[in-house]
Amino acid sequence: MNKKAPASMTDIASPTPARVIPIALDTGTAYGRPPPTSKKELTEVGPGTPMGELLRRYWHPVGLTADASDTPRQVRVLGEDLILFRDKTGRPGLVHPNCAHRGASLYYGKVEEGGIRCCYHGWLFDVEGHCVEQPCEPDGGRAKGKVRQPWYPVQELYGLVWTYMGPPEKKPVLPRYDCLETLDEGEFLESNDNSIGGGGPQIIPCNWLQHYENLVDPFHVVILHSSFSGTQFVEQMALMPEVSWDLAEQSVRTVSLRKLPDGKTLRRISEAGLPTLRVIPSPRIGRYGRVESLGWILPIDDHSFRIYVVGRVREAGELAKMRSRLGGKLWEELTEEEHQRFPGDYEAMTSQGLIARHSEEHLATSDRGIVMLRRLLQKQLDAVKNGQDPAGVNFDPEAPPVFFSAGNFLEA
Repeated sequence: MNKKAPASMTDIASPTPARVIPIALDTGTAYGRPPPTSKKELTEVGPGTPMGELLRRYWHPVGLTADASDTPRQVRVLGEDLILFRDKTGRPGLVHPNCAHRGASLYYGKVEEGGIRCCYHGWLFDVEGHCVEQPCEPDGGRAKGKVRQPWYPVQELYGLVWTYMGPPEKKPVLPRYDCLETLDEGEFLESNDNSIGGGGPQIIPCNWLQHYENLVDPFHVVILHSSFSGTQFVEQMALMPEVSWDLAEQSVRTVSLRKLPDGKTLRRISEAGLPTLRVIPSPRIGRYGRVESLGWILPIDDHSFRIYVVGRVREAGELAKMRSRLGGKLWEELTEEEHQRFPGDYEAMTSQGLIARHSEEHLATSDRGIVMLRRLLQKQLDAVKNGQDPAGVNFDPEAPPVFFSAGNFLEA
């Protein structure tokens, strides 16, 4: 029986190749994502940085009046560590911490009538840094007049201690504000250092710009403070507003219109003022009319800030009652689970990172105020770079108080 020879390889029919269906790649994964970047010119506040030099053209609060005492107090402002004190004659002083002699910290110094005395060798410096005594030197220091402790000028106003940290020849007058100068009957001024408006602790661990930009974002009030975390203010604030923005002389203004159930309109005007002002009327709408308080965001450094507030009140402790509460609890009284379930400004701001990742933003029409605010800041950066004075500084001691149009207004 003839056997069929095995087929050669060429005799074996090749299988029909399977149809290859191209698979669309998902390009939205995080793989290969470039490192995020931030707008350093707007966020970094240390000496020599663009924003640091701009902010140093203005006065900043560094403590309550009571913080300047005969006990030296450590403060950190715009990335610089300083010592705040008040000599025994009542004059406040702000100096760099390391003694000009051999560097011991004046935090351990003794405050006397003539200034602050270093604990190491007793050199005495007045509130303007002049060395007035060197007890270990012949005749109390024959060359003491040649030594000066680095210092900054300070003034007191509205219950706060203010400092100017910029070029001495560019020092402006400390501004006054119309809403704090004109008091209604029964009102008096109260100051507070608990970072009212920050939604969290006294010192908030993220860049100051993250809060400053929050001032021109009225829509987060509806989402974050109302529908998402429950009503944290009043029911009126939960209504979606019709919003417009405009530029005032030294601020970005946000005008929010809310149609109320009774047919009236709540016109709410808030402002982000230069250099760091919170001109925000009460979200609890206790009274209608002009803004009740001002807040100053103090950049401690690139990664932290705090807020000082001064307001017109009718009873002591009224400002403290403005702190955000959830179910009657302050931020520090909430559990971690409650923070996650009911976030506020603190959680929204700090979760962006120590400094927000600006390169990964996708700004929308509701962010127009933020774009305007960044442009306003950039304009001031350019002015300083070109040898000009930024908006909001004034060298006339007789200049009128600064006026803001912010407030809650009820219209028929």
